[in-house]
Amino acid sequence: MTPTHDDRLDRARAVLHEHGMRATQQRVAVLAALMGQPGDATAQALHAQLRASQPSIGLATVYRTLATLAAEGVVDALQHGHGTCFRWCAPGHHHHLTCTGCHRVVEVRDCGVGPWAHQVAEELGFSGVRHVVELSGTCADCRAA
Repeated sequence: MTPTHDDRLDRARAVLHEHGMRATQQRVAVLAALMGQPGDATAQALHAQLRASQPSIGLATVYRTLATLAAEGVVDALQHGHGTCFRWCAPGHHHHLTCTGCHRVVEVRDCGVGPWAHQVAEELGFSGVRHVVELSGTCADCRAA
């Protein structure tokens, strides 16, 4: 069953509270809109969608809100051929594999980078190392077309 808009609004409020963030009207609206996307979305695309129901919401507000949500780890910001896109993802450590043809994004859970990154960091005197990996390629559907 697909969540309704009201369900997404309720979930957005809960997620913001779980992250210790205030559930402002703008944050709830932007996060709920992103939760309704089948993949990732640009700030411009979300802005266009939100303006249908909230004509006064500004593009700068959407950009600021997405940047804040990404900085707090609520959403993921992806850098790829389409510029910066944002994605509502399942919780937990993962990476993204993006199709260069159709722009489909797949979450990759199996990560072998951590041990290597920690070893390299330790050898170079670093601690608290984190990593982000973005993979791109052509999916089977695009190759078949």
